[in-house]
Amino acid sequence: MDARRSAKNPVRFCPSSALRLIFSSAVFFSSLFTFNFAAHSACRDPDVARRGFTSLAYAANVDATIQYFGHNFFLITTGKGTRIVTDPLGPGWYPNPNVTGDVVTVGKEQFNHNAVQIVRGNPLILRGLKDYGAGWNTISMSFKDTFIYNVPIHQNAEFIQGIHGSAFVFDLGKLCIAHLGDLSQKLNEQQIKAFGKVDVALTPIGGRRTMDPAMAREVLGQLKPKIAIPMHHRDSSYMVKQFTAGIKTQVVKSDTLAVSKDGLPASLEIRVMPHHGIGVMD
Repeated sequence: MDARRSAKNPVRFCPSSALRLIFSSAVFFSSLFTFNFAAHSACRDPDVARRGFTSLAYAANVDATIQYFGHNFFLITTGKGTRIVTDPLGPGWYPNPNVTGDVVTVGKEQFNHNAVQIVRGNPLILRGLKDYGAGWNTISMSFKDTFIYNVPIHQNAEFIQGIHGSAFVFDLGKLCIAHLGDLSQKLNEQQIKAFGKVDVALTPIGGRRTMDPAMAREVLGQLKPKIAIPMHHRDSSYMVKQFTAGIKTQVVKSDTLAVSKDGLPASLEIRVMPHHGIGVMD
């Protein structure tokens, strides 16, 4: 038996009924707003803009580092050392990194997103989908210094209603990081509200199963993050250039980016990151 722990979910979902889909989604999104976010207010405090907190002087220390391993696979390390692994990539694409995590999020039940066995440290496993992808799990929980919740999305949207996928949001108290998973559609109002005030958006741009660069830019217009990091582009410099055209962009020389709340740009900027399997993209 796998020694790793998995999050449990009591909500049931019937993918064959459109009415039940709407009802289940409404219940899911409603549940996101029943928790007390007082200790983790970066994503979900609705009064920040009105109170003018943007003028506060945050501490100069790093609030998170984000390391990129290719595809949708990242290691987010909080300022207090909590290690969050997202969508670990199965063997065969790039050399597997030696990565240790405290918690792993899985937004899609395929080998290029759910290779939890490569993550060391006996982490907590949070799966955004259940029943082999037939429905959504509900994740909404505190873990050490982070509040983690998921947002239901669709991938492969050209196929009827698309295939279930899950985005994840990491509220670090000061900083809000959203991993958009294999999102393939513009967001509806419920999803925008559920994501909250995103500071950093890990954004798929590869097209076909996810958004293409043009739609990804539209979604960033909905979420209004300060930093966007492209992913799921299969190292295509063409895709990256389409995504970044006309937007202030920095090509990071390292696979790791340090982020602090006080260091965020005033408006959207893109950070293009290489991963450990390649050099800096042209």
